[in-house]
Amino acid sequence: MHSFEKLLLENKAWAQEKVEENPHYFEKLVNLQTPEFLWIGCSDSRVPANEITGTNPGEIFVHRNIANMVVHTDLNLLSVLQYAVEVLNVRHVIVCGHYGCGGVKAAMTNHSMGIINKWLRNIKDVYRIHYDEIQQKENEEERTNRLVELNVIEQVVNLSKTSIIQKAWIHHGRPHLHGWVYALADGLLKPIKYMTPEDGVDPIYRYDNL
Repeated sequence: MHSFEKLLLENKAWAQEKVEENPHYFEKLVNLQTPEFLWIGCSDSRVPANEITGTNPGEIFVHRNIANMVVHTDLNLLSVLQYAVEVLNVRHVIVCGHYGCGGVKAAMTNHSMGIINKWLRNIKDVYRIHYDEIQQKENEEERTNRLVELNVIEQVVNLSKTSIIQKAWIHHGRPHLHGWVYALADGLLKPIKYMTPEDGVDPIYRYDNL
C-alpha cells in the first residue's frame, strides 16, 4: 500500500467515526462556519492548530506559512485576514510560532536557499533589530528560541499596521490580537503578546481616513 492510500483509508475511518458519534456532524459543518478565531501559524507539520487547541473543524479559521509571517505584500495572507475579519467577524487573531522553527533557524544563517531567501529576509530584519539581545543568550538553541518569540511579537505588531485591523478596531472594537509560541517538547502554548483596540497602533502606521 502506498503512503497516500493509507491517508485515504484513514479519512474513511475518521468520517465513519464522526457519523457514528453524531449522525448530523457533517450536515452541521456544511451549513455553518462561524469561527471566533483566525490562526496564523507555521507550515510545520508538527503544529496543527485544531489538535493543539483541542478544537473541532469550523471553530478556527487557519492560515499557515513558513515561520508564521505577516508580510505587508503577501496578498494571500491579507486576503485571508480580510475575509476572517470582515466576513467571518472573528474576535481574535492569533499568531502562533513554535520553538525550534526551521524558518527562523535558516534566517539566522548566511546560506543562500534560493527563492525562499526573499521570504526569510523578513525574519532577518527582526534578527537585525534585536541582534544584541539575541547574542547575549548562552547557546544557539536559546538564541533561536528568543528570535522565535521576537518574531511572533513583530508579526502581531505587523497585524496592527494593516488597514484591515485598524478599520475593524475603529468601527467594531475587534479583533484582539495574540502572539503565542508552541513548545514541541511539552505541547504547551505560551502567550507572549496581546493587543486590543484600546492599545492602538504606532502613529507612524496609523491611517486617518478609515
